[in-house]
Amino acid sequence: MGIYFGTDGVRGVVNNDLTEEIAQMVGNSLSRKKKKAKILIARDTRQSGSYLVCALATGALKGGASVVDAGILPTAGVSYLVKLKKFDFGVMISASHNPKEYNGIKIFDKTGRKLSEKEEAELERYFGCPQILPSLKVGEYKSRPAYKNLYLEYLTSCAGNLAGLKVVLDCANGAAYRVAPKAFSSLGACVKKTACSSSGLKINEKCGSTHIENLRKKVLQENADVGFAFDGDSDRVIAVDEKGRVFDGDMLLYILAVDMHEKGLLNGNTVVGTSHTNTGLLIALNKKKINLIRTDVGDKYVIEAMEKMNLTLGGEQSGHIIMKNLLPTGDGVLSALRIASVIKEKNKTLSELFDAKLLTQKNKNIVVKDKLKVLNNENLSQKILQISNEIAPAGRVLVRASGTEPKIRLMIEHPDEKKAEQYLAELEKIIVSI
Repeated sequence: MGIYFGTDGVRGVVNNDLTEEIAQMVGNSLSRKKKKAKILIARDTRQSGSYLVCALATGALKGGASVVDAGILPTAGVSYLVKLKKFDFGVMISASHNPKEYNGIKIFDKTGRKLSEKEEAELERYFGCPQILPSLKVGEYKSRPAYKNLYLEYLTSCAGNLAGLKVVLDCANGAAYRVAPKAFSSLGACVKKTACSSSGLKINEKCGSTHIENLRKKVLQENADVGFAFDGDSDRVIAVDEKGRVFDGDMLLYILAVDMHEKGLLNGNTVVGTSHTNTGLLIALNKKKINLIRTDVGDKYVIEAMEKMNLTLGGEQSGHIIMKNLLPTGDGVLSALRIASVIKEKNKTLSELFDAKLLTQKNKNIVVKDKLKVLNNENLSQKILQISNEIAPAGRVLVRASGTEPKIRLMIEHPDEKKAEQYLAELEKIIVSI
């Protein structure tokens, strides 16, 4: 990682960690990376979104790049449109699932894939020496909000007829607030909405993929067939079945893997997960002659593994699901449409499509002041080693720093729920004391 770029672009609290100057530097660096670059920019609904779009565009225009503003659009829409419309770069202004005071900058290349850490580091080299061209050579800015319709057309082309399905959508008051309901409705589904406003002051607030309670209530209240919750920029999806049971990214990945395997669309009969992917899924997939490869947590690592081995499906427990035969990045709406299509095609409920037996997995996020200090603590390291030895081979322990927030994330996987809770409490106690 660089000084400014983290695990998923540049991210921080606006006018604190993420300033107008940083946004300008990012835009200007793109104009230096490629002469007369054509840049597509979109954003989610956050209050600070237009502010950062203007700042980034200003930096790019100073350096001679041309900027097209697509308005409010899911992250995957940027990935799709960059390649379709032959832009040199795509930029998404969003902090994904983070709270409303955060924002971020994600960058895509001309193929629609996120920049690698090496490419991000190359951009940072330009930050200290901005390019400012004379007045007659600066770039041009255009607004193209209708571009979202091209992305919408593509989404609907990737799914089947959904007539007869009642679907609840929780768009986290974020980027998918218009696109997702329109996509499902145009395919014939009966759509019920929650948290589908454009209010950036309510983005991810007690809604969306990280707060699933309201979706569960709405699905049961409406007697719906299925519900889907996205995050602020809609690159994640979590589902709820007709009984109110929550289906995380692991479980949805399993359903898609089995369906693609049966249709001969799963390259290498292999799916990519992460270190968080439940061992129960590994066992269930293997029984169906499907391999599971684990990477570090982070969709960029999943995508890197997929590209390296030419694989078509990968994802994370958090809800990032990448169907590389359709798009080079995670798309929550696309994943939801595909899951709904499987439900309709097979005439089964979501609960009937999932036949894997999961191990108990306990997760905890702990807010800390210094992530490195915690991870380098000797007492914590010794406790992790002790627990790892005690629970192997039946269980696993994972302690890692969040790449986007000041948090340490804990995971204990064990067949015995009480033991999993005990080990989790022991780790939490040490971290809190550091």
